[in-house]
Amino acid sequence: MTTETLAPSDTLADRLTAVWDEFEEHLARVPILQRLAEGTVTIDDYRRLLFNLRQQVVDGSPWISRAAASFDVDHFELRSAAIRHAEEEHRDYLMIERDYVAFGGTLAELRAGRKNIGSEALSGYMFHYADRPNPVGLLGAMFIIEGLGARRAAGWASRFQEVLGLADNQVHFMTYHQDADAEHTGNLEAILQSGAIDAEGADEIVRCAQVVARLYALQLTELDR
Repeated sequence: MTTETLAPSDTLADRLTAVWDEFEEHLARVPILQRLAEGTVTIDDYRRLLFNLRQQVVDGSPWISRAAASFDVDHFELRSAAIRHAEEEHRDYLMIERDYVAFGGTLAELRAGRKNIGSEALSGYMFHYADRPNPVGLLGAMFIIEGLGARRAAGWASRFQEVLGLADNQVHFMTYHQDADAEHTGNLEAILQSGAIDAEGADEIVRCAQVVARLYALQLTELDR
């Protein structure tokens, strides 16, 4: 089911659920995740995944901070939530670096990396959207990104450990986000259900979620490109 099949009377939660279901379909076609599910994933695959994720994750807190600065006083609660979230996220890339070094990679090669074409598109979109006045639609981006951590990251970590024999300190970034992002998604759901989102805001949230879902899947598909 895609968002286009939904009736106008569907709630924001219904519409976002449809976006998530479509996102899951795209993730199922990502080559590295297919190999992970099949048990044919390699250490090099995992190295490449962390290498590519780090280049985009380092931008996470900056775009959230920029979004916070774009909210006016009438959106004070959203501004406050964004400031808190930026503070919580700004060290996340360091966990990836520690995981990467824990299985033999070097910080020099990791920090000298560049974004793949999917990461370039994702970060570019996030910074562009964050510059809009009152970028309420970014709640849709958070729905996808935080939802991925809460719903999928720990399962991926467990599967990487099962197939590759990785230690806990080599998958810490993924396991950490199960609990951290579950808390974030709980906070997000409270905002989405608070009644503070009008019809126009709901449309922006859904549209942003659709775009970010496609770009995130592209990021995972275009490793190293």
